Amino acid sequence: MLDIFNEIKEEIACVEKELRNIVRESDPLIKDTSVHLISAGGKRLRPAFCFLGGKFYNYDYKKILPLAVALELIHMASLVHDDVVDSSVTRRNIPTVKAMWGNKISMHLGDYLFGKSLKLIAGYDNLIIPRVLADTSVKMSEGEIQQLSTSKRADQTVRDYFYRIKSKTALLIAASCQLGAVACGAPQSVHLPLRRYGHSIGMAFQITDDILDLVADEAQLGKPIGSDLKQGIVTLPLIYALGHSERRDRLAEILSGEEKSHEEINEACEMIVSCGGVDYSNKIVQRYIGNARKQLKRLPDIPAREILYMVAEFISIRKF
Repeated sequence: MLDIFNEIKEEIACVEKELRNIVRESDPLIKDTSVHLISAGGKRLRPAFCFLGGKFYNYDYKKILPLAVALELIHMASLVHDDVVDSSVTRRNIPTVKAMWGNKISMHLGDYLFGKSLKLIAGYDNLIIPRVLADTSVKMSEGEIQQLSTSKRADQTVRDYFYRIKSKTALLIAASCQLGAVACGAPQSVHLPLRRYGHSIGMAFQITDDILDLVADEAQLGKPIGSDLKQGIVTLPLIYALGHSERRDRLAEILSGEEKSHEEINEACEMIVSCGGVDYSNKIVQRYIGNARKQLKRLPDIPAREILYMVAEFISIRKF
């Protein structure tokens, strides 16, 4: 996917440099943990979306760079906190901060990174930027808390799921697409279609993630297959299966279990796939991809728009 972003590879390189500069003068422990997290890589999707959004109106990467870095810091902070909550020991096949330094350091590192993002955001005069990111950060926390409070519950609805993934994932991607344009002074006729595009892409991206948790190649995915199910996280394919599988009672039994064996996880994954849970979820992904493409038609026909079309196409066929 990174090849899609060749047009902004220099800007992404600047983000990488700034991320390292931010922690260079920090306490040695903060520096070590932060550098480990940064070096673990990642797609840098949110900064990429931010720069691409700015391309639609008086593009100036210097106006966007602090915002792009802030967006990545918010994302990184959420990942560090997630790894504590989920007891994750690897991410992208690399040990997590939680695995190497423990829960206490991880939680404070996440708070530190979020605080650094606030300092960057404070430099913007346009109040849309801090307002959108403040609201997004609140919603992200609400989504995480909802996921914890509904863990292992088989009575969740599709509506519950959509609210959760919108809060946890889609809103930050929507903000990334929108605010790059806002930072360059774009009017609503430009930045609102970008926001709606980002929302649809974020929803499609997360649903695809949840599908891949059941069917992907484990080496490519970078985590064990069925990780969500093992943690009791109820995803869209599972919700469909709980409503349609002839073995829904057995599936609910596995979901509610405190300790799930490898055999039980495989059994549950097979039930979800065989009853059509993955096929149904793929159809929903395509619906969101279609919505994203519709929003792009409202925007000027420039190279950045073609890149955003390519992102939508990649997500629609994504295998890892």
